[in-house]
Amino acid sequence: MKAPIAKRIPYQHLIHEDVRGDDYYWMKDRENEEVIQYLEAENQYYDEVMRPLTTRTEKIYKSLIDRVPETEENVPVQNGHYFYYVRMDKNKQYPIYARKLAENRQALQQATEEIILDLNELAEGDDYLSVTVQRISTDQKRLAYLENRDGTDRYTVFIKDLETGELLEDRIPNVFLYGSLEWSRCGNYLFYTTVDELQRPYQVWRHRLGTEQAEDELLYEEPEETFTLFIGKTQSGRFIGIHTGSKTSSETYLIDADAPLLAPKIVDARREDIEYHVEHWGDDLLILTNEQAQNFQLQRCSLEDWSKRESLVAYDEEKYLLEIYPFKDALFIYGRENGLAQVWQLKHDELVRLEWDEPIYDVYLAPSQSYDAEEVLLNYNSLLTPKTTYGVEIKTSERICLQVAPVTGEYDRSNYRQEQLWATADDGVKVPMIAVYHKDAFVNGPAPLILEGYGSYGANSDPHFSPYQLPILDQGVVFVTAQVRGGSEMGKSWYEDGKMEYKRNTFTDFIAAAQHLVDQGYTTPSQMAARGGSAGGLLVGAVANMANDLFQVIVAEVPFVDVVTTMLDTSIPLTTLEWDEWGDPREKEAYFYMKSYSPYDNVEAKNYPHFYITTGLNDPRVGYWEPAKWVARLRELKTDDNTIVMKTNMEAGHFGKSGRFNYLQEAAELITFVLDRIGVNKKITTK
Repeated sequence: MKAPIAKRIPYQHLIHEDVRGDDYYWMKDRENEEVIQYLEAENQYYDEVMRPLTTRTEKIYKSLIDRVPETEENVPVQNGHYFYYVRMDKNKQYPIYARKLAENRQALQQATEEIILDLNELAEGDDYLSVTVQRISTDQKRLAYLENRDGTDRYTVFIKDLETGELLEDRIPNVFLYGSLEWSRCGNYLFYTTVDELQRPYQVWRHRLGTEQAEDELLYEEPEETFTLFIGKTQSGRFIGIHTGSKTSSETYLIDADAPLLAPKIVDARREDIEYHVEHWGDDLLILTNEQAQNFQLQRCSLEDWSKRESLVAYDEEKYLLEIYPFKDALFIYGRENGLAQVWQLKHDELVRLEWDEPIYDVYLAPSQSYDAEEVLLNYNSLLTPKTTYGVEIKTSERICLQVAPVTGEYDRSNYRQEQLWATADDGVKVPMIAVYHKDAFVNGPAPLILEGYGSYGANSDPHFSPYQLPILDQGVVFVTAQVRGGSEMGKSWYEDGKMEYKRNTFTDFIAAAQHLVDQGYTTPSQMAARGGSAGGLLVGAVANMANDLFQVIVAEVPFVDVVTTMLDTSIPLTTLEWDEWGDPREKEAYFYMKSYSPYDNVEAKNYPHFYITTGLNDPRVGYWEPAKWVARLRELKTDDNTIVMKTNMEAGHFGKSGRFNYLQEAAELITFVLDRIGVNKKITTK
């Protein structure tokens, strides 16, 4: 079967006079039967290309399934008299949420399990299910949760009576997928955030239990199209915060959770380039702000007077402070230092960093912990250490290991290595990388290697342990993550230097990382694949144009590749929210800068690597037409015989199929294609 060839229909984009006709713009119309036929033809071609690799795909899939534990269960987190946890059974697609009534952790073994939500039961009869936010009422008698079955960002609120197991009649549609649901402390009111026609969360409502949604009261509406709304309770449960913000500015309102009918009260009016976060601790509000402190400083003010601020700890530009975790008798801060995630505890007006034995790791506080907790739960892992949960006694600071996540199958960590590498970018900046590989990966010289990256929105690419990497590591494949600018691994400036008019740094950092790996003998271009998803798909798409001879394979998952056209189209969900990240192409200078790196706009008549591309028909974040158009233009212009495949999930969105086994099946297909193209043929033999 030959690769599908999309027809060209000239379309003159008139927003900028210099924009040439976009011959594939017609693909945006999902109501056009020819669009669906084209996507289905690409899926058929994908199946045809993958058919000779079926045996290998099945073998890799089995190797991944073999790594699924018989049971998985996180350390229960105490909330009042209950301990809440999530568990997974090996033969189930979805998690099971449960709790136990117990006086303390020691009594959990004898306590009876109560299942509060089994997603496997909810998913019966449907191909797709996503359940995100779950909130337990203060009296712990009701569970409110968000459910979606089409892959969009529009979710519906359901409320379950945990005493009877029945669903209440209350239904609230059109709610955003996260940061959008909270109870009042009395349990009679539910606060939620709805989205507009572009799926931007923009309104906060109050719902009284047992009433019609039409009776709900609108509390706040965000008029600025570059701002989004999120709500969340303070750790103490005292306040419900309405947080509205753009990529550069923010504003917070507080609702007294004990007086849900009172109007929200503003903490600080928004100001340009000032961001802040608010928490409650004892008699104070804690405020984390970047005012005169690029990496954020910690302040406090009295609950009686929010205008008078004082510094809680001295500002240290080496510490990038991100989250506040106040407990009744202790204060913890999450942030970054030395390129790694860190947790500090406030002791005698100083932040004391928790120390760890490994030089490379990730650490964070477990979510949903009680303000009155006597023990704080921390989750730790590295590229070699499975997720390990520690309990830190607040009074003594003693750290106790509570659980190490099981690794099914053979795992001898002495057979593997992790290391931090540094590449030099074009402007002399040192770019960090983290690598993991089998100790014998380089016995025969340079090894096959998969280089991943993201580099946008200040999101961090931190080291984490994955048992599903082990079968691939055992075949001699090296996994490397480039922590390029646009993330915030090295602090807020690392993010600022990889966005807007500095966005090209993200791409040149990645190229420098790849070149360093070649120069140092880790791999060769014929053995190297680049992988990125969403904005990471933009990264590898731009790199495919800028350094087409440096990689054998480009893996672009739900890639954002038609930057200019999308950022000009305000009818597309989330477009206006992105102007503070990429620039507003209605401005001439921003337009030409974005066009200079947009993957779709820079496809040329030259050789390209192999491509493995995915998308989702219902994706509200990156429209399916972006990768579809990109593939069509690549097929039209490229001069090589390398393979391009594009797989479209016709019933899913940005995050692909739901369910663990569906995810692993898709992962097996992707890995099989990559290994086949970079020349991985067999398992290495341990010396």
